[in-house]
Amino acid sequence: MSESTEKYFVLDTNVLLHNADALGSFSDNVIVLPMTVIEELDKFKNHSDELGRNARRVIRELDTLRHQGSLSVGVQMENGGTVMVVLEHHMAEHPALDCSVPDNRILAVAHTLFVQNKRVVFVSKDINARIKADALGFEVQDFEKQKVNIDELFSGYRELDVPGELINTFYKQHTMEISDYDLFPNEFILLRDEANPKHTALARALDENHLGSLIPDYEAAWKIHSRSKEQRMAMELLLDPDVAIVTLVGQAGTGKTLLALAAALETTLATKRYDKILVSRPIIPMGKDLGYMPGDKDEKLAHWMQPIFDNLTYLMGGGSKKDENSDDTARKQVEKLLKDQVIEMEALTYIRGRSIPGQYVIIDEAQNLTPHEVKTIISRAGEGTKMVLTGDPYQIDNPYLDSSSNGLTYTVERLKSLQVHGHITLRKSERSTLAAVAADYL
Repeated sequence: MSESTEKYFVLDTNVLLHNADALGSFSDNVIVLPMTVIEELDKFKNHSDELGRNARRVIRELDTLRHQGSLSVGVQMENGGTVMVVLEHHMAEHPALDCSVPDNRILAVAHTLFVQNKRVVFVSKDINARIKADALGFEVQDFEKQKVNIDELFSGYRELDVPGELINTFYKQHTMEISDYDLFPNEFILLRDEANPKHTALARALDENHLGSLIPDYEAAWKIHSRSKEQRMAMELLLDPDVAIVTLVGQAGTGKTLLALAAALETTLATKRYDKILVSRPIIPMGKDLGYMPGDKDEKLAHWMQPIFDNLTYLMGGGSKKDENSDDTARKQVEKLLKDQVIEMEALTYIRGRSIPGQYVIIDEAQNLTPHEVKTIISRAGEGTKMVLTGDPYQIDNPYLDSSSNGLTYTVERLKSLQVHGHITLRKSERSTLAAVAADYL
């Protein structure tokens, strides 16, 4: 076993592409970047997506450090950590590693330090690379900065057993002071009578010690009525102008997107609270831009935004089954709203750099975004804009994100104590009996 207390963190390329601030996350230790990592960053630097932006940031930071000393020897950063770039021809090759493979060359650097009796930690977002490193015998870590415990994710709702007289008082006064529970702003509380479980009241936390009644006017939106207490809570948040950002988490069929769109139509077209509706999704697969698809921007977006268009057509049709002529009328209404730019469907690529005032913004499938991407999107909000993020943390297409490290769950945990934020986890599928069966059993 190594006697050194200093750790050598060998970073895989995907760590830096995932989070450009990763170099500053290992204070008082040595950060080792194999030359292959620098070469791979060079391949990504011209990309117009988040990977390209992170690659450029890391390269610029390394260039700044280069002016302070030799990276081959190691340059100390302000946090006490040291960054060094290792040339791989000095490495001790392992017979099990085919070093014509870039990932294996990175692992070979870690193995070389390991056989030199260094305390090596290999850090990667790539599961297969971590498995290989573990087989080689040295310590392995996922990069866990900006990670939350999905099993303890804030649900936005809790149940409390209280004396029945407190519930009666709440119904009379529509407000109540409560202590010793450390409530979060806009958290929903089901008060249950200790003696009679059927005697209940649903309340909303005004602050950490005070409860208030739900607002009757927020029961429905655009002829869509809530079907469960979780949907009723979600509707409350979606329609309240004082809640500037709402996060909705739930599996397929729980009504996340439909409720958000219904609230958007209600507050934009009916009450005129917002100027327009902006809907977007993370539609670009990792490493591929919309520019590789044929057609203009609207034609490229059509395929990715079809689920949104389907929901809008359903809502414009009154939220019920109609004949073919009625369906056609609903589609034409949606097309007119799109043409008049009352509803705008936009790729996330084009949101960066914009200022978005007075709009109802819905970001669907937000679980496929990194925490930094979510920060970038929310920071676009101008005066009078409401942001809604929806998604299912267990259905992630991004290969470097999981249920605990994605931008949606990170946002839920980071903002839960703020008055401008509200969150609800939707658990019951309302799409159909068959959809509920698929969600629960398949």
